[in-house]
Amino acid sequence: MESLEPKKLALIRILNILEKHSDEEHPLKHEEIVALLDKEYGLIIERKAVGRNISLLNEAGYDIETTKRGSYLAERKFEESELKLLIDGVLSSRYITPKQSKDVIEKLCGEANRYFKKRVKHVYSVNDWEKTENVAVFYNIEIADEAIEKGKKITFDYNKYGADKKMHRSATHTVSPYQMILHNQRYYLMGFNEKWRHIQYYRMDRITDIRLSEENGTPLKSIEGFESGIDYKRFSRSMPYMFFDEPQPIEFIADGWAIDQIIDWLGKDLRIEERADGRFSIRTKASVNAMEYWAMQYLNAVEIVSPKELRERIKKNLQTANEKYKE
Repeated sequence: MESLEPKKLALIRILNILEKHSDEEHPLKHEEIVALLDKEYGLIIERKAVGRNISLLNEAGYDIETTKRGSYLAERKFEESELKLLIDGVLSSRYITPKQSKDVIEKLCGEANRYFKKRVKHVYSVNDWEKTENVAVFYNIEIADEAIEKGKKITFDYNKYGADKKMHRSATHTVSPYQMILHNQRYYLMGFNEKWRHIQYYRMDRITDIRLSEENGTPLKSIEGFESGIDYKRFSRSMPYMFFDEPQPIEFIADGWAIDQIIDWLGKDLRIEERADGRFSIRTKASVNAMEYWAMQYLNAVEIVSPKELRERIKKNLQTANEKYKE
């Protein structure tokens, strides 16, 4: 019987077989490789040719172990733990649709052998995760990346959810893009809004109808505060939410049990001092707008001391809430 494929492809097909079917627990004997070559590729070779090709693959740098039990690919691009980490990242990413998530996960599983997928049970739960409905996210990333590379502006529609649980266009923006940033399982575009004349963060999954402009963008270093480019330490101070106001010194008092949560949200760039009453005085530098929302979540554990403007904002929020919950 003649091969359906040219025998000169044997080298690459043996590698394909080892990638798909082998690991330390599942080595393949040469006769098994011969059978799989015939079954999957219609390629017929002698058993001795398998050994010669495996030797060539080893010489080319592929780590193929051969023992009495058979041969297997000992080293791959990704460890299984790395693939699981990447898959978990895709599953928890809210900015891509269930179908896109499933497609990416399938590709990641393809980097391991066929036994790996059986051990990743939650691959099949992708539809149970909260995901965006915007199928254009990857296209948005592609166009934004091209604009950043070429130094061009982009125009797009920005959308918000309505009471009908569907996205509706809220405005059209023209932006000079600089960076795409992953934060809190969401992907943001950092750019200079050409109308409002300041830096803004846009959710990539809220962008539709994105267009690349022929017009040159505003250079980042021409913007006040960004003369030296992106200061990632300053950017981190826009946390825990994506606000673009200038970071300011913040002081607050916190109960001891909340310290773990505070570091988790705000990072370690904090000054922490224990008080006589057992609580802690904490100083940091952050977005005032972001800290307003964050402090409201931890009202039972956190008291803002300064700036006064922020303390007054929270006090007003509490008074408004008290009126709503009086009865």
